[in-house]
Amino acid sequence: MTNPETSGVELPEMDLLRKFDVPAPRYTSYPTADRFHAGFGVEDYKRALAGRKDEKEPADLSLYVHVPFCNDVCYYCGCNKIVTRDHTKSAEYIETIGKEAELVKEVITGSMELKQLHFGGGTPTYLTNDEFAHMMEVITKVFPLAEKGEFSIEVDPRTCPPDKVAMLRKVGLNRMSCGVQDFNADVQKAINRIQPFEMTKATIDAARAEGFESVNMDLIYGLPKQTRATFTETIDKVLELSPDRIALYHYAHLPNHFKAQRRILPADLPDTVEKVNIMFDAIKRLTANGYRYIGMDHFAKETDELSIAQKNGTLQRNFQGYSTMADCDMVALGVSSISKIGNAYACNPRELDDYYAAIREGRLATNRGYLLNEDDAMRRYVIMQIMCNFELDFKDVEERFGIVFKDVFAYELGKMKPYVRHELVELTPERLVVSAKGKIFVRAVAMHFDRYLRESTRAGGYSRIA
Repeated sequence: MTNPETSGVELPEMDLLRKFDVPAPRYTSYPTADRFHAGFGVEDYKRALAGRKDEKEPADLSLYVHVPFCNDVCYYCGCNKIVTRDHTKSAEYIETIGKEAELVKEVITGSMELKQLHFGGGTPTYLTNDEFAHMMEVITKVFPLAEKGEFSIEVDPRTCPPDKVAMLRKVGLNRMSCGVQDFNADVQKAINRIQPFEMTKATIDAARAEGFESVNMDLIYGLPKQTRATFTETIDKVLELSPDRIALYHYAHLPNHFKAQRRILPADLPDTVEKVNIMFDAIKRLTANGYRYIGMDHFAKETDELSIAQKNGTLQRNFQGYSTMADCDMVALGVSSISKIGNAYACNPRELDDYYAAIREGRLATNRGYLLNEDDAMRRYVIMQIMCNFELDFKDVEERFGIVFKDVFAYELGKMKPYVRHELVELTPERLVVSAKGKIFVRAVAMHFDRYLRESTRAGGYSRIA
């Protein structure tokens, strides 16, 4: 069987894809966020923050800031967002973020220096240059940036001209994720996101000129009006811009969940075969042009830190996706954001009014979360090893958690039989290895180690693999 440490990805036959194309979590956390509950509250989060000083080897600190505002609605979007052009709202939001940071500061122990910082949304570049510079000032007053760290932002080229790129670099950001989705004009019109190639190129060119260390580009396949031919042209343009990393997401049409998606006509969506071929074509083109298939929907140049980390077996995964940094404690600020401190997850409310109410009352906004037990911690480690490195060393798990792997995971190993039979997984007494052909199905492999998924019927609520 091909060694996944040294190979790329092998595309499975269509009938095999149909067999193993199941709804599965993306595992940016374990347990997944839909398992979090209201029994975990503010005091639990405060205990986690205060307990950092008790760790033998304190984790580095990461910060996530959610900016929910957008000027316009993109019809495909399922993010927690507020569509408005009223910038008085952003001023109030920045002030509240500052107050929340101060509330965290009152409780947290250990170093507050940030090794990672990420702005997501919504549209972080919705903020004006002055507004964003002020937000950075408010945040770094509480959480100073480490000398060598990863400080990133999700940008929309429609709200991020070169002068804003220069400001972002000046205030300390050094990585950028650029939303594109598709360069075809008909597709852009169908999703209400008109974004000419020249506009995106100007943003990326400016990022490189200003010294951004890494540029990611987000794409989506399965959008309305999209065909294999049109997406081939989009990939041509992507390769011309040559981003360091690429995310190729699968569009899940769920109009009952996301109101904006009701503007998309089902008749305009590519059928299943066309959609899968769009994905396969893109994977072939990208891996033939110097990009490594990192996992699920992510690619990185072979020389990129993500590729190197995966080759070394040190790749990590968190709410922002794949990361090269060691497992960090993450404080998250803003509406709907999720913190991870040690074995605790803490969520803020999804509604802006509820978030504001809590912070104005001088309390952290946590309204649900989760505290992992020993079994959760072990399964989180196992799932993340599979998701990040396509490999699981049983002895490593045994030594870390004091178990006999084949006894504790007898049920899960039994579920691997179909994957072994179809050469998607190689199973020996020492390890589990996801093959080059199995990489497409890594979420399906990992989900069999999810105790909560096994004990419930929630799988239907997740997106399918392809």
